[in-house]
This record gives sequence, structure tokens and C-alpha cells, in this order.
Amino acid sequence: MGLVIACVAALAPAAAARPDWSVLEVPAARSPVYVSDLAARGPGDAWATGNEYVDGLMRPVLHRWDGTAWSRDTSFPGAGESGHLGKVQFVGDEVWILHGRDGAAQILRWSAAGWSTLPLPRTLWTYQDFAAVPGAAWVVGEDDTGLTVLHHDGSGWSEQSVPDGVHYLMGITARTATDVWAWADTTTGAGILRWDGTAWRDAGVPLPPDSNVHTILPEPSGRVTIGGSRYTDGVARTYLTTRTGSTWRTTYPPLGDTSAEALTRGPDGALWLPVVSDRAFQSKYARVNGARTTFSYGPERPNAIEVKPQALAVAGSSLLSFGTAEIFGSQPNLMSERLGGRS
Repeated sequence: MGLVIACVAALAPAAAARPDWSVLEVPAARSPVYVSDLAARGPGDAWATGNEYVDGLMRPVLHRWDGTAWSRDTSFPGAGESGHLGKVQFVGDEVWILHGRDGAAQILRWSAAGWSTLPLPRTLWTYQDFAAVPGAAWVVGEDDTGLTVLHHDGSGWSEQSVPDGVHYLMGITARTATDVWAWADTTTGAGILRWDGTAWRDAGVPLPPDSNVHTILPEPSGRVTIGGSRYTDGVARTYLTTRTGSTWRTTYPPLGDTSAEALTRGPDGALWLPVVSDRAFQSKYARVNGARTTFSYGPERPNAIEVKPQALAVAGSSLLSFGTAEIFGSQPNLMSERLGGRS
């Protein structure tokens, strides 16, 4: 009997655990405010991007974490003008951020010497996503000619073609200059493309039928995890498809219709992502470690009616989250929490 109980407990998806999440104060932005991205490369170096609305116009918002506190950065070019900030990437000693401005776009670059900009070679109707690594960068979007993939090789820009049947690229991520992944809308549904330094090709990933893709997480070890949703009878169910070696395997953790956009490999080796909370006054996170999924809640926030972390990043031995919290009687504003580290 004791053995049976132990086995059931090990397989049960999920009693909520209580890791030590703590509140990190974030300088306020103008509501309504939206979070775009969060990235970190150490316990004292994290960047979060977003957008606020001022007098009906969107304006970029940038915050920096120094290991002790979040502060708002207004020193970048165009900080006080209409526009928006997107994904953050670390490229060597620099920070690169996609910046939409006056209908055009550029890449903001920060180093110890200050800010500089890298203009794009053409203006697109939409800028869907951005990825950068040492020696290469990509911007994907659309214009009147259709799908456009812009590639920077460290010295200049060029355009890249994709396989026939690809209508749209929803996102892109890079591990190295010759190992880049993108998720696409194709004539046969959702698909995965891979750049090997020579051409974009269908990666041949066996995605679940009737599914979409939210994110791809390539890791230094060569492991790749894809997160998305599969629709069955009109109901979305989150899935994870992982490649270890040459084998792809799909699992369905008990996450419901959670978006996997913020999927992150935590400092503990497990996969982490925020989920919709069943408690209006607390955030909720899922930890997926092999076949076992557990949940934890963030700190209680008095009078909150929705606490919504939207991005996660590893900062040393800690896990940072960034998102929005709505307190009764007010518009949503920025929030941040940390698991591990000093409280």
C-alpha cells in the first residue's frame, strides 16, 4: 500500500508547491502598458522592453535590472517619441533591441560606450520578430511584396528567400549564426524552418496535427524545445515537442491552453512558464521537469484583480519574471517577481 501511494504521488500532476517568489518593484509606466520581452545574461544584468500609451500614442518603455533594483532607462535614441520596443538580444558585450519608430525600424545597440543604431535597409509594413547572435541578425516581417527576411552578416544587409509554400513567419530565434529556427504558416499548416548558414529549409519537425507554434527554445547542448497548442474539438491544449539527439518527442503537460511564448529553461534545469492563475491576487507559474508538472504562486498582492507575468528569464541562479498587475480601481501597470536570490 505504501508503495502504491508513493507511485501515485510521484505521477500526480500537480499539487501547488511554494517556492520563494518575491516581489521586485518596477517604476511605473503610463497605463495602459504592454510588455514585449525580458532577457538577462547574469544576476546583475537584465533588460525588459514594453510600450505605454501617452496622449493616445504608443511610446517605448525600457527597464534595466542591476541585481538590486529595476530602473527605467530613457537615454536611448527616440525614448521620448512615439514608437515601440520589441525583442532584446545579447550580442557579445552589446545589447540589441528592435525599435519601431515613425513606421520604420532600427536596431538599438547599447555598449559601455553608450547607444548607437543600426538602420534597416527597407521599411516593412509589419516587423514580426527579430533575432541576433555574434556575427548575424535577422528581422522578419511583411511589405507589399509579401514575406521578407532581412539578414545582417556583421557588415551589411541582404534578403533571404524561404521555401515555397511559406506564407508568413510568426517568430525567429537563433543559437548561432548557422543554427537559426523560425516558425511559419505554410500551405499545410504550422511548420518549422531552419537556417544552416546556407539556406532556409523545412526542418522536418513532426508537429501535432491542427496545431500552432508559440516559441522555439534552442539550447547550447543542441536540445531544442518547441511549445505550442493543438486544437481538438475547438479546444486548445498546450504541447511541448523536444529534440534530444535526432529524436523528436511530443508531450502534453497539464497546462490547458496556456501560451508557451514565455517558455524558459530555468536555472534548476526544468522548463518554466507563466500560466493563467486561479487566484486574482497572485501570479502562477508552471514547472515542467520530464513527466512531472508542478505549480507555484507568486506573492499575494492586496486588492489585485489580475496578476499577469508575461516573460521569464534566467539571471544567474535566479528566475526573473516581468509582466503587468491590475489593482482594483486602476489600469494594469508593470510588475516583476524573482525566484531565488536575495529577497
